[in-house]
Amino acid sequence: MKLTRRELTAAALLTSALPAVPAWAQRGETVRIALIDPQSGLMGPVGINQLRSFQFFAEKFSGAGNPAGVRFEIEGFDNKLSASETLTAMQAAIGRGIRFISQGNSSGIAGAIIEAVNRHNSRNPGQEVVFLNHSAVDPDLTNSRCSFWHFRFDADTSMKMEALTTFIRGEPTIRRVFLINQNYAHGHQVARFAKEMLARKRPDIQIVGEDLHPLAQVRDFAPYVAKIMASGADSVITGNWGSDLTLLIRAANDAGYRGRFFTYYAGVTGTPTALGTASEGRVYQIAYNHYNMGGQMQTWMNEFRQRFNDDFYTGSIIHILNALGVAMQNARSTNAVRVAHAMSGLRFNSFSGPVEMRRADHQLQQPLFLTRWQRVDAQHPYSPENTGMTLALVRRFDAYVASTPTSCAMQRPAAPV
Repeated sequence: MKLTRRELTAAALLTSALPAVPAWAQRGETVRIALIDPQSGLMGPVGINQLRSFQFFAEKFSGAGNPAGVRFEIEGFDNKLSASETLTAMQAAIGRGIRFISQGNSSGIAGAIIEAVNRHNSRNPGQEVVFLNHSAVDPDLTNSRCSFWHFRFDADTSMKMEALTTFIRGEPTIRRVFLINQNYAHGHQVARFAKEMLARKRPDIQIVGEDLHPLAQVRDFAPYVAKIMASGADSVITGNWGSDLTLLIRAANDAGYRGRFFTYYAGVTGTPTALGTASEGRVYQIAYNHYNMGGQMQTWMNEFRQRFNDDFYTGSIIHILNALGVAMQNARSTNAVRVAHAMSGLRFNSFSGPVEMRRADHQLQQPLFLTRWQRVDAQHPYSPENTGMTLALVRRFDAYVASTPTSCAMQRPAAPV
């Protein structure tokens, strides 16, 4: 049978369309993500906020909210801030068929997940899982301990310190600095990079004291504040988060300390209330987002607060869901291996503009923002925890300013054909 020219043209169009079918084969498919973080204990409020955040944005980014058209579903697991509980939860999640794991509260736990994921994937071909790190910022995780299966969507400790010390370099009134941090990987790295970068950029600054304390165990920081005040420090640099920052700030205010605090996590649950009006103009945060970004981000934050009577602050969750949607479209699959290859080196637009998941180490390259605690005003209207205060933008750092080199020698599995 001979085909007419019109029939041949129609057949050619149909044939040319066929390769596009796999791109939408997963449209409507459910992609499950296990969030393994503390939901009880002193750090429980942070983990609960992040679980709500993941679930809220899973709704926003599902279906028509992502180019692959998949539906995101979040399952929360309480790891009680314990590595052993985390690994038990991870095995339970894998047993349920979940192939995407997210965690972020504790770099020590993140390191344990990386090792467990590497081991699982090497032993279980065809059942690989991917680790989506939302907040664990120890630089070693994307350097000496880097893994193809691990993707970090927060800026690491060295990146934040690079931006922070760039600001401090131009502040001549800062002369005496005290370092106080949690006694685990993240806290050690904050202290290390603060000393290294200040020595390079402001060698005249004195480190007048350094202290490490147990993670999520200290309830009275008055003795630590007494050391800070006795040292004559005009500024404090801390990577503390959760109750360890809330209680530190509260103790400093109670003791009448009037120096500046340079933090990573002043906007996290409980800390804004502890800051109150007593910390006005003295507390800074370096982060990849802030409370007054405007646009769609502001709309989402207002809606989140209205629904949960809580504040959204873990913007890396948006990065994660955004990247997954784009990667799944590019991979034409929700298979973990294919998605991991598609995310490696992925460039996509997020709330802060264009960002890139650096292929060499899977560290997201993104702008950073330095903010300062002050009263709300017309330009900075968002008030966390209904304090009447906010973190107002002081300076934006482009991604290249905060970017730091990597020593990662990544072992990559073969890309699926």
